[in-house]
Amino acid sequence: MKTILKVQNLCKSFEDTQVLNNINFEVEEGEFIAIMGQSGSGKSTLLYSISGMDRPTSGNVLLCGKDISKLDDEKTSEVRLKQMGFIFQHSYLLKNLSIRDNIVLPGFKLGKLSREQVNQNADTLMVKTGIDSVAEHDIKKVSGGQLQRAAICRALINQPDILFGDEPTGALNSSTSREVLDIINAVNTEGTTVIIVTHDVKVAARAGTVIFLMDGNIHDKLTLGKHDGDEEKTLFREKRLYEWLEEKAF
Repeated sequence: MKTILKVQNLCKSFEDTQVLNNINFEVEEGEFIAIMGQSGSGKSTLLYSISGMDRPTSGNVLLCGKDISKLDDEKTSEVRLKQMGFIFQHSYLLKNLSIRDNIVLPGFKLGKLSREQVNQNADTLMVKTGIDSVAEHDIKKVSGGQLQRAAICRALINQPDILFGDEPTGALNSSTSREVLDIINAVNTEGTTVIIVTHDVKVAARAGTVIFLMDGNIHDKLTLGKHDGDEEKTLFREKRLYEWLEEKAF
Protein backbone atom coordinates (compact mmCIF):
# COMPACT_ATOMS: atom_id res chain seq x y z
CA MET A 1 0.00 0.00 0.00
CA LYS A 2 1.04 3.61 -0.59
CA THR A 3 2.14 5.76 2.33
CA ILE A 4 0.01 8.91 2.32
CA LEU A 5 1.29 10.53 5.53
CA LYS A 6 4.69 10.17 7.18
CA VAL A 7 5.51 11.88 10.48
CA GLN A 8 9.19 12.06 11.41
CA ASN A 9 10.60 13.17 14.80
CA LEU A 10 7.78 15.66 15.25
CA CYS A 11 8.06 17.94 18.28
CA LYS A 12 5.82 20.76 19.44
CA SER A 13 6.36 23.11 22.33
CA PHE A 14 4.60 26.19 23.63
CA GLU A 15 7.09 28.51 25.33
CA ASP A 16 8.78 26.25 27.94
CA THR A 17 6.23 23.42 27.70
CA GLN A 18 7.06 20.43 25.51
CA VAL A 19 3.77 18.94 24.28
CA LEU A 20 4.94 16.46 21.63
CA ASN A 21 8.23 14.55 21.79
CA ASN A 22 9.74 12.99 18.66
CA ILE A 23 6.53 11.53 17.26
CA ASN A 24 7.04 9.00 14.44
CA PHE A 25 4.38 7.10 12.51
CA GLU A 26 3.14 6.39 9.00
CA VAL A 27 -0.37 6.22 7.58
CA GLU A 28 -1.17 4.13 4.54
CA GLU A 29 -3.65 5.23 1.90
CA GLY A 30 -7.18 4.24 2.90
CA GLU A 31 -6.42 3.67 6.59
CA PHE A 32 -8.66 4.81 9.44
CA ILE A 33 -6.60 5.98 12.44
CA ALA A 34 -7.97 7.05 15.83
CA ILE A 35 -5.79 9.01 18.25
CA MET A 36 -6.61 8.58 21.95
CA GLY A 37 -5.04 9.58 25.25
CA GLN A 38 -5.76 11.30 28.52
CA SER A 39 -6.54 15.00 28.67
CA GLY A 40 -3.35 16.96 28.06
CA SER A 41 -1.58 14.09 26.31
CA GLY A 42 -1.22 16.11 23.10
CA LYS A 43 -3.96 14.55 20.92
CA SER A 44 -5.33 17.72 19.36
CA THR A 45 -1.88 19.29 19.16
CA LEU A 46 -0.73 16.28 17.15
CA LEU A 47 -3.74 16.49 14.84
CA TYR A 48 -3.21 20.20 14.21
CA SER A 49 0.52 19.72 13.66
CA ILE A 50 0.12 16.97 11.05
CA SER A 51 -2.72 18.71 9.22
CA GLY A 52 -1.08 22.08 8.70
CA MET A 53 -3.38 23.92 11.08
CA ASP A 54 -0.37 24.52 13.32
CA ARG A 55 3.35 24.41 12.64
CA PRO A 56 5.51 21.88 14.52
CA THR A 57 8.50 23.17 16.43
CA SER A 58 10.70 20.60 14.70
CA GLY A 59 10.41 17.44 12.65
CA ASN A 60 8.78 16.68 9.32
CA VAL A 61 5.27 15.93 8.06
CA LEU A 62 5.20 14.41 4.59
CA LEU A 63 1.87 14.31 2.77
CA CYS A 64 2.04 12.25 -0.42
CA GLY A 65 5.82 12.60 -0.21
CA LYS A 66 5.82 16.40 0.13
CA ASP A 67 7.05 18.00 3.36
CA ILE A 68 4.18 20.31 4.31
CA SER A 69 5.79 21.32 7.61
CA LYS A 70 8.20 23.61 5.75
CA LEU A 71 5.63 25.40 3.59
CA ASP A 72 4.67 29.03 4.13
CA ASP A 73 1.16 29.91 5.27
CA GLU A 74 -0.19 30.52 1.77
CA LYS A 75 1.03 27.21 0.38
CA THR A 76 -0.11 25.36 3.51
CA SER A 77 -3.61 26.79 3.07
CA GLU A 78 -3.57 25.65 -0.55
CA VAL A 79 -2.64 22.09 0.50
CA ARG A 80 -5.43 22.05 3.09
CA LEU A 81 -7.96 23.24 0.51
CA LYS A 82 -6.88 20.77 -2.19
CA GLN A 83 -5.91 17.64 -0.27
CA MET A 84 -7.51 17.75 3.19
CA GLY A 85 -10.96 17.82 4.74
CA PHE A 86 -11.73 18.77 8.35
CA ILE A 87 -14.53 17.91 10.78
CA PHE A 88 -14.62 19.38 14.27
CA GLN A 89 -16.76 18.86 17.36
CA HIS A 90 -18.84 21.84 16.28
CA SER A 91 -19.74 22.36 12.64
CA TYR A 92 -18.54 25.97 12.32
CA LEU A 93 -20.84 26.64 9.39
CA LEU A 94 -21.26 30.25 8.26
CA LYS A 95 -24.45 31.67 9.75
CA ASN A 96 -25.35 33.87 6.77
CA LEU A 97 -25.28 30.96 4.29
CA SER A 98 -27.65 28.08 3.66
CA ILE A 99 -26.64 24.45 4.14
CA ARG A 100 -25.91 24.11 0.41
CA ASP A 101 -23.92 27.35 0.22
CA ASN A 102 -21.76 26.29 3.16
CA ILE A 103 -20.99 22.99 1.45
CA VAL A 104 -20.13 24.37 -1.99
CA LEU A 105 -18.02 27.31 -0.76
CA PRO A 106 -14.67 25.42 -0.60
CA GLY A 107 -15.36 23.98 -4.06
CA PHE A 108 -15.95 27.44 -5.51
CA LYS A 109 -12.82 28.70 -3.74
CA LEU A 110 -10.67 25.90 -5.18
CA GLY A 111 -11.96 26.64 -8.69
CA LYS A 112 -10.98 23.24 -10.06
CA LEU A 113 -14.49 22.48 -11.33
CA SER A 114 -17.29 24.60 -12.74
CA ARG A 115 -19.89 25.90 -10.33
CA GLU A 116 -22.43 23.58 -11.92
CA GLN A 117 -20.23 20.55 -11.27
CA VAL A 118 -19.53 21.64 -7.69
CA ASN A 119 -23.28 21.96 -7.10
CA GLN A 120 -23.85 18.51 -8.61
CA ASN A 121 -21.18 17.04 -6.32
CA ALA A 122 -22.81 18.76 -3.35
CA ASP A 123 -26.17 17.27 -4.33
CA THR A 124 -24.62 13.80 -4.43
CA LEU A 125 -23.01 14.26 -1.02
CA MET A 126 -26.20 15.59 0.54
CA VAL A 127 -28.19 12.63 -0.76
CA LYS A 128 -25.57 10.21 0.61
CA THR A 129 -25.67 11.86 4.03
CA GLY A 130 -29.44 12.30 4.09
CA ILE A 131 -29.63 16.09 4.23
CA ASP A 132 -30.79 16.85 0.67
CA SER A 133 -34.22 17.84 2.02
CA VAL A 134 -32.69 20.71 4.05
CA ALA A 135 -30.24 21.92 1.39
CA GLU A 136 -31.73 25.42 1.22
CA HIS A 137 -32.40 25.76 4.95
CA ASP A 138 -30.80 28.33 7.19
CA ILE A 139 -28.32 26.62 9.51
CA LYS A 140 -30.34 27.78 12.54
CA LYS A 141 -33.32 25.73 11.35
CA VAL A 142 -31.74 22.26 11.28
CA SER A 143 -30.64 19.80 13.94
CA GLY A 144 -27.14 19.33 15.32
CA GLY A 145 -26.85 16.02 13.51
CA GLN A 146 -27.82 17.65 10.22
CA LEU A 147 -25.26 20.39 10.80
CA GLN A 148 -22.53 17.81 11.36
CA ARG A 149 -23.56 15.95 8.21
CA ALA A 150 -23.31 19.24 6.34
CA ALA A 151 -19.84 19.73 7.82
CA ILE A 152 -18.86 16.30 6.49
CA CYS A 153 -20.18 17.20 3.04
CA ARG A 154 -18.21 20.45 3.15
CA ALA A 155 -15.07 18.53 4.15
CA LEU A 156 -15.51 16.16 1.21
CA ILE A 157 -16.56 18.60 -1.51
CA ASN A 158 -13.01 18.84 -2.93
CA GLN A 159 -12.48 15.07 -2.77
CA PRO A 160 -9.59 15.26 -0.27
CA ASP A 161 -6.87 12.66 0.05
CA ILE A 162 -7.27 12.65 3.81
CA LEU A 163 -10.05 13.55 6.25
CA PHE A 164 -9.16 14.86 9.72
CA GLY A 165 -11.60 14.92 12.64
CA ASP A 166 -11.28 16.43 16.12
CA GLU A 167 -13.95 14.86 18.35
CA PRO A 168 -16.37 14.84 15.38
CA THR A 169 -19.22 13.28 17.41
CA GLY A 170 -18.46 15.01 20.71
CA ALA A 171 -21.53 17.29 20.60
CA LEU A 172 -24.00 14.63 19.39
CA ASN A 173 -26.29 12.18 21.17
CA SER A 174 -25.59 8.46 20.89
CA SER A 175 -27.97 7.67 18.02
CA THR A 176 -26.89 10.65 15.91
CA SER A 177 -23.27 9.84 16.72
CA ARG A 178 -23.72 6.34 15.28
CA GLU A 179 -25.25 7.77 12.12
CA VAL A 180 -22.35 10.19 11.65
CA LEU A 181 -19.85 7.40 12.30
CA ASP A 182 -21.56 5.26 9.67
CA ILE A 183 -21.04 8.07 7.18
CA ILE A 184 -17.36 8.43 8.11
CA ASN A 185 -16.91 4.66 7.82
CA ALA A 186 -18.55 4.71 4.38
CA VAL A 187 -16.22 7.51 3.26
CA ASN A 188 -13.25 5.47 4.46
CA THR A 189 -14.54 2.33 2.70
CA GLU A 190 -14.68 4.33 -0.54
CA GLY A 191 -10.95 5.02 -0.17
CA THR A 192 -10.52 8.25 1.79
CA THR A 193 -7.91 8.11 4.55
CA VAL A 194 -9.34 9.16 7.94
CA ILE A 195 -7.52 10.36 11.07
CA ILE A 196 -9.58 11.39 14.09
CA VAL A 197 -8.95 12.43 17.67
CA THR A 198 -11.46 11.06 20.15
CA HIS A 199 -11.93 10.13 23.80
CA ASP A 200 -14.92 7.92 22.94
CA VAL A 201 -14.30 4.17 22.74
CA LYS A 202 -17.33 3.69 20.48
CA VAL A 203 -15.82 6.14 18.01
CA ALA A 204 -12.28 4.75 18.19
CA ALA A 205 -13.53 1.17 17.76
CA ARG A 206 -14.53 2.10 14.19
CA ALA A 207 -10.86 2.72 13.32
CA GLY A 208 -8.49 0.15 11.93
CA THR A 209 -5.65 1.35 14.17
CA VAL A 210 -5.74 3.19 17.51
CA ILE A 211 -2.74 5.28 18.59
CA PHE A 212 -2.47 5.96 22.31
CA LEU A 213 -0.62 9.11 23.36
CA MET A 214 0.85 9.61 26.81
CA ASP A 215 2.85 12.68 27.87
CA GLY A 216 3.45 13.71 24.28
CA ASN A 217 4.72 10.32 23.14
CA ILE A 218 3.16 7.42 21.26
CA HIS A 219 2.82 4.96 24.12
CA ASP A 220 1.23 2.11 22.19
CA LYS A 221 -0.82 1.12 19.12
CA LEU A 222 -3.70 -1.31 18.74
CA THR A 223 -4.62 -2.86 15.40
CA LEU A 224 -8.32 -3.66 15.04
CA GLY A 225 -8.50 -4.11 11.28
CA LYS A 226 -11.15 -2.79 8.91
CA HIS A 227 -14.61 -2.17 10.37
CA ASP A 228 -17.24 -4.03 8.34
CA GLY A 229 -20.37 -2.68 10.01
CA ASP A 230 -21.34 -5.94 11.70
CA GLU A 231 -22.97 -5.06 15.04
CA GLU A 232 -21.68 -8.11 16.93
CA LYS A 233 -18.14 -7.53 15.68
CA THR A 234 -18.43 -3.87 16.61
CA LEU A 235 -19.26 -4.79 20.20
CA PHE A 236 -16.27 -7.15 20.26
CA ARG A 237 -14.01 -4.35 18.97
CA GLU A 238 -15.30 -2.01 21.67
CA LYS A 239 -14.68 -4.64 24.36
CA ARG A 240 -11.17 -5.30 23.12
CA LEU A 241 -10.41 -1.58 23.05
CA TYR A 242 -11.80 -1.06 26.59
CA GLU A 243 -9.55 -3.82 27.88
CA TRP A 244 -6.54 -2.41 26.07
CA LEU A 245 -7.15 1.05 27.50
CA GLU A 246 -7.64 -0.29 31.02
CA GLU A 247 -4.13 -1.73 30.86
CA LYS A 248 -2.93 1.84 30.43
CA ALA A 249 -5.04 3.15 33.33
CA PHE A 250 -6.94 5.33 30.86
